[in-house]
Amino acid sequence: MSQPRPCIAVVDDDESICRALRRLVRSVGMDAETFASGQEFIDLITAVPSFRADCVILDVRMPGLNGLEVQERLARTGRRLPVVFITAHDDGGERDRALAAGAVAFLRKPVNDEVLIGTLRAALEGGAGPRRGS
Repeated sequence: MSQPRPCIAVVDDDESICRALRRLVRSVGMDAETFASGQEFIDLITAVPSFRADCVILDVRMPGLNGLEVQERLARTGRRLPVVFITAHDDGGERDRALAAGAVAFLRKPVNDEVLIGTLRAALEGGAGPRRGS
């Protein structure tokens, strides 16, 4: 019997980023579910407790719930899943907050595909990938 494919939740308000990350993740044998907002992601995991993501890629700055708020809500609900942040705005305060709250990595857009895949694999294995990216 084959191992189930890891599921990566991609939460970004930029549809082109969601599409590109979904393609990238699927190209290396993982599944991907995309969400256009932090609220959409939180609503789904609240309404459908059986939804399983093995890791989440979160954009930091989104309208409504931003990535840091989504990370906080996940922690409050007891959902322990690795979080990888991606952002076009490398703000030291946001990076420090995200990493202090347990994020696996904080990567700058445009994200290097190999760095992101390596980070996801490390997160899925319970290790830490690069904590700051290229």
